[in-house]
Amino acid sequence: MLIAHLSDLHIRPQGMLYQGLVDSNSQCQQAIEHLNGLWPRPDVVIVSGDLVDEGLPAEYEMARTLLDRIEQPLLLIPGNHDDLTLFKASFAQRMPMAGTGPAHFVAGSLGPVRIIGLDISVPGEHHGDMTPAAQAWLDATLAQEPERPTLVMLHQPPFLSGIPYIDTYACRNGQRLAEVLARYPAVERVVCGHIHRHMLLRFGGTLLCTAPSTTTAIALRLDAQAEAASYVEPPALLLHHWKADTGLITHWVPIGTFAGPMAFA
Repeated sequence: MLIAHLSDLHIRPQGMLYQGLVDSNSQCQQAIEHLNGLWPRPDVVIVSGDLVDEGLPAEYEMARTLLDRIEQPLLLIPGNHDDLTLFKASFAQRMPMAGTGPAHFVAGSLGPVRIIGLDISVPGEHHGDMTPAAQAWLDATLAQEPERPTLVMLHQPPFLSGIPYIDTYACRNGQRLAEVLARYPAVERVVCGHIHRHMLLRFGGTLLCTAPSTTTAIALRLDAQAEAASYVEPPALLLHHWKADTGLITHWVPIGTFAGPMAFA
C-alpha cells in the first residue's frame, strides 16, 4: 500500500501570492503533477492541514480546483490556517466528515493500513490541543481494531522541535496522545504537518514524522533566541510504503525534475 503525503499547501485566491512573495498555488500544482507521475501510483493521498492560508472562501474554491486533479481517494485534516466550516463544506463530497464538531475521520477500506485523522485544531488559535475529548475519541477508535496496522495524522506536532518560533504553536498536552499510542503498538506511524520541515523521532512507543511543505521551509534555527524566518527550499512530499515484511517505510521525495536516470545504482 502506497500513501502519498502532502502538507501545508497554503493555497491563495487565484493570482495572489503566499505572504506576497511565493506562488504557493503554482507549487501545489507542481506537487500534484509530480504525484500523478509516480509509479506505482499511490493508493491514497493524505494532506496534513493548512490547505489554505487565510481561511477565505476564494482560497477554498482554488483548493478544490487544484485538489480535484488528484484521482486517488483524498483524506484531509484542517490546520491552524483553515476555517473548519469552509473546510468541511468544501470537501464533503471527497471524504466523509461529521457535520458538527472536529473533523476526525477513520479510513479503513483503502488497504491494509487504517488511516486515522485527528483534528486537534483550536478555532482562532495557531497552536493545537490534545483535549480529553480528542484523547477519548482516539482511544476508542484504535480499540475497534487494536492489532491493525495504523497511521495517525494530525496537524500540529505534539513535541518541541527546538525551533523556538514554531514551538510556540505546537500541539499542547501531547502526553495525552503519547499515553494512548503506548497502548496500541500496531500504530506504525504518527504524521504531522505545520512545521514545514521533515523531522523524525520516537514518540509514544512508535515513530512520528513531520512532512515538508509544498510552499516554504521554516528555517532550521535551533538557537533559543533565533528570529523567525523561512526559505524557499526544494519542495517535497512523503511517500509511506506499507509492506507486510517490513511494516511502514517512509520516503522523503523531492518535487521537481532532476538529472537522470543514469545507468548505475
